[in-house]
Amino acid sequence: MTQSPTLHWRDLPAPVLSILRQGAVIPAHPLALDADRQFDKRSQRAISRYYVDAGSGGLAVGVHSTQFAIREVGLYRPVLELAIETAREWTDRPLVMIAGAVGKTAQAVEEARAARAMGYHAVLLSLAALKGASEDELIEHCAAVAREMPLVGFYLQTAVGGIKLSRGFWSRFAAIDNVVAIKVAPFNRYKTLDVAFGIAQAQAEERITLYTGNDDHIVADLVTPLVVRTGNREVTLRFRGGLLGHWSVWTRGAVELLERLKLAVSSGASVTPETLALDSFVTDCNSVVFDVDHDFAGCIPGCHEILRRQGLMTSTHCLDPRETLSPGQSEGIDRLYATYPELHDDAFVAANLSRWRA
Repeated sequence: MTQSPTLHWRDLPAPVLSILRQGAVIPAHPLALDADRQFDKRSQRAISRYYVDAGSGGLAVGVHSTQFAIREVGLYRPVLELAIETAREWTDRPLVMIAGAVGKTAQAVEEARAARAMGYHAVLLSLAALKGASEDELIEHCAAVAREMPLVGFYLQTAVGGIKLSRGFWSRFAAIDNVVAIKVAPFNRYKTLDVAFGIAQAQAEERITLYTGNDDHIVADLVTPLVVRTGNREVTLRFRGGLLGHWSVWTRGAVELLERLKLAVSSGASVTPETLALDSFVTDCNSVVFDVDHDFAGCIPGCHEILRRQGLMTSTHCLDPRETLSPGQSEGIDRLYATYPELHDDAFVAANLSRWRA
């Protein structure tokens, strides 16, 4: 007999489930450290307040952008607790709160339990620790976590530790009843389609919402239908929002961008060349911030640098002292500011910074 989940997606507050399914900007929350590499709670709180006031639909905490090493230094619970406490104190509007869960099954289940106890609504599950596991083992791992609370799948690109997952895996994963969304981030169109086919084969398109994590294709993902044929069915799926480290910076601009793209899709009119051109602009920005030239080595410091320039962080430090901006990355960010002034939100941050840091 299948064990009922401790928290099922049907148990989520209706406004939270509605936000998740309609699609939202969900920034992957970074970790703020001070000059001594100690947890900077004031800056951390300010960043959460910034995301809320920017119009984000939720927060993803304890994920890659928060640095997986928070677990090794005893910061997993403090960071998650501060984020949800700040969100609750700062706004009355509903937010989708997503916690990262990593590691082998025992660890991932324990992290899901901890997140559920804090009031989080779902867990974003990384499978990077299960390299070499069979498909059966991967599915059992996912099912074990889904028995704790709603699950957001995560197709992480292999360049930063993800594992290759088959179309068959995604079909079996989508059949897990407590899966509510999938963050698709393989940076690969073939693998992105594998996820769509898996959802269609499981006939789970009404339950599972797609969120883009494809930093090289954000705008195109959000305006392009994924039409798949499986069996005697033709199914159209769409990315409804983004759960992105890239949207941890210039977040007000990201919210405005998503609203613009949603309007373009819902109008039923042809997507304009001007809208499609935004895909190149956003991808160019991401190539610098995420440090594509150095195989993403500076992706987290790149986000930190923008937040530092805005005054939301006091340093760009990561837990690993070796994780720093790459050569030329700071100059690349200078170029982005000069080239795409319409994409940043510095004026919005400057107008509210003292209030957020209070």
